[in-house]
Amino acid sequence: MSESASLPAVKDQIPETLPPVEDQIPETEAPPGTLWSRMKADPQFAPEHLALEAVRRLGPEAARWAERARLENPDLTPDALAELAVKRFTTLARISGAVSGATGLPGAVLDVGVLAWTQARMTLHIAAAYGLDPSAPERATDLLVLQRVHKAAEAARLALGVAAGRERASRMFTGAGGRPITGVILKLGLRLAQMAGVRAGRRMFAKIIPGAAVILGTWVNSAATKDLAKRARALFGRD
Repeated sequence: MSESASLPAVKDQIPETLPPVEDQIPETEAPPGTLWSRMKADPQFAPEHLALEAVRRLGPEAARWAERARLENPDLTPDALAELAVKRFTTLARISGAVSGATGLPGAVLDVGVLAWTQARMTLHIAAAYGLDPSAPERATDLLVLQRVHKAAEAARLALGVAAGRERASRMFTGAGGRPITGVILKLGLRLAQMAGVRAGRRMFAKIIPGAAVILGTWVNSAATKDLAKRARALFGRD
């Protein structure tokens, strides 16, 4: 059954008592400082570092949410629970660009980092909605493939293995070969923008122009997050 054909039935299954379940998903949050340090030290593998940290840190959150939702609403179907997660995180993605409050290139990098983190949270919640373990190591592979960082699971697994072994936090302010911090931040931003499904030309530098980022960011964040949600539901909801 197609996505569009199933949505009306799914929405009919969502009882009016469910807003408290949505509220159990916390507001938008930024990636932890330790993750930023690893990504700055190793920007080429920033998506892999983010995926690994998301599964470790956010997987248990997603599992608890799904378990509680099912206990409070035993008649809720996996599709209906996934729909709730998509609705919640699409809303959070729209406002994720306002989290940092920073401007210029560093602000743009923070924005796409928060967006990629929010999208990872959504994907893990969708996995939990369909009864999969959001804390399982293979979810990191799923994240990278769904977010189109890698085309195939095997390539994603290889990159995750490399990233897991690259601990260079002491070089967080310079990249390989002594690159200045501006070059590192730019590369980091571009890699995170790729992960978040954001076109660099539209979003990465929009924040440098006053007023453009809020309008453009809201639309782009929402569209990229909805596209990711469709792919995640197709993967996790298949038989």
